Amino acid sequence: MVDCEKEEAVNLQKEFEWVLHQEIHKGLDQIHQILVECARRFPVALYGHDNSSKQDKFVLSIPADQLKCVVTLTGDSITHADINFKVTRQTNTTMVRTTIQSEYPWKLQQVQDAANHLQQAIYHIDDVGKHYKFKSSDEVLHILGNILGSLQRGRTSLIVPRKKTMDDLQKSRNMKSLSPLLAEDLAISFYIQSHKLIFAIYQLTSNHGVMKYDSAHAECSVPWLNEVLVLFTVGLQLCQQLKDKVL
Repeated sequence: MVDCEKEEAVNLQKEFEWVLHQEIHKGLDQIHQILVECARRFPVALYGHDNSSKQDKFVLSIPADQLKCVVTLTGDSITHADINFKVTRQTNTTMVRTTIQSEYPWKLQQVQDAANHLQQAIYHIDDVGKHYKFKSSDEVLHILGNILGSLQRGRTSLIVPRKKTMDDLQKSRNMKSLSPLLAEDLAISFYIQSHKLIFAIYQLTSNHGVMKYDSAHAECSVPWLNEVLVLFTVGLQLCQQLKDKVL
């Protein structure tokens, strides 16, 4: 009985060492391929790929001509936009027109943030030599934890835009990209949420001395964002599966 238990323990140890020395490297290599593929889809200089000159044109609008915006997206910035939206003050409705020109682009920081986290995840794998021999499961879990953390932060950058107050929006550096500048009771915002580019307008109003703001938004689907998010998700799943083999 004792001999059987010893033999089982030896076999389990051999199996575990095989996972540590063979399966982990194979799994990391697979994750690396997915993440490099993801990096290729980003419209910024990333891990030896440079798509920062990639241009896409989108029209964002909502019915009744309340809001319409034609944008050119180059890399991680809006390099041109024709913006038109209706504003009602008391009983007066007027059309506001403004533009973004290539000399003063509107930067979409979320794209760069996601790219930075993705690059960090790839570097965590690169730091492990192809012939490195892992000494313990804790060591593997630490590396996988770092990769998972970077991928989760990168994916979240694109899925959950940071909430901003009206004051934040009005003081944003991007607002200075507009020509002409907007009136003091107005602000606009471009941001990414999942696979969509969203354009929003905000208007401060006073109701019996109480300040509030009204908003409207239009959105469009951005194909490369959809591809990037799918690859982020596949990378996370592979990483989790590899982690489960070690636990």
